[in-house]
Amino acid sequence: MSALPDISSHAIARARWRKSEFVFWILVLACAFLFPSRYLIMTDILRLALFALSLDLILGYAGIVSLGHAAFFGVGAYSAGLLALHGIITEPVLALVASGLVAMVLGFLTSFLVIRGVDLTRLMVTLGIALLLEALGERFSNITGGTDGLQGIEMAPILGLFPFDMFGKTGFFYSLIVLFLMFLLARRVVNSPFGLSLRAIKNNPLRASAIGVPVNRRLIAIYTLAAFYAGIAGALFTQTTALASLDVFAFEKSADLMLVLVLGGTGYLYGGLIGAVVFKMLQEFFSTITPQYWLFWIGLVLVVIVLVGRERLHRWALWLPNLVIRQLAGRKAVVTVPESEAP
Repeated sequence: MSALPDISSHAIARARWRKSEFVFWILVLACAFLFPSRYLIMTDILRLALFALSLDLILGYAGIVSLGHAAFFGVGAYSAGLLALHGIITEPVLALVASGLVAMVLGFLTSFLVIRGVDLTRLMVTLGIALLLEALGERFSNITGGTDGLQGIEMAPILGLFPFDMFGKTGFFYSLIVLFLMFLLARRVVNSPFGLSLRAIKNNPLRASAIGVPVNRRLIAIYTLAAFYAGIAGALFTQTTALASLDVFAFEKSADLMLVLVLGGTGYLYGGLIGAVVFKMLQEFFSTITPQYWLFWIGLVLVVIVLVGRERLHRWALWLPNLVIRQLAGRKAVVTVPESEAP
């Protein structure tokens, strides 16, 4: 009986907000005032962060590997575009939710195929779903616009009060609010008993099943929720760019998402957010230096991360701050690395 209060207190401690989290979101908000000329690229980062968050929910917490997560992103993007283009739902927030629900339905219907296999099977099934949707989009070009995409999308003002502007300021704050709200929901989910059961399934599905966790139902639920998140990200893309083309279903979309999580890490919600920032910064930096070979340099960075290890890079990154603090304070550094992260 004494173990129950310990488990409860541990769960409460995990769910408690830390100072570093407040600092992170304050810095994100501060970027809007520090870089007023970069609203478009910052909005792109926010969309990618939400998209990466959706994949982290299934990869980092449930162990479901996907190479076709762009399927839900594309469905959300086209849903928002078609709703606005035909005047069905012109209010962006309502259209955003509706697009996410459409992607969620697709996620629920395809989840029964995904949970049946192991990692390699899941890779092929998820990739096949995305390729199938891309082919259907090209086949029914009278609806999707084919390779030209949807033309003439005009978004109504947000809540009837905030029109989208050409500089991307409204789109940035709109995307930031959506990302933060979706992050709060995801944080609540992963720190709930449902989220703890997902971790158990990822670590050992047979043991989780033996102690009474409904493995298949949990995987279907989180896969459906992740599809909803990806659909929201896709709808944000269409609403902030007034564009929806077949590129949203492309394999490169899902591959970039995997790169983001490799850079940022999986299994903690900030991994996708940090990875999105790093990926876009590397992309912009390398494309400025060598526009034709920026993918080569990003690939080289990934190889270094895999060979050296993220924990060792973290230790090396803290070496200089530790050295400076020791020299200035004449005592042991405040910034430390856990023993488990030592090389």
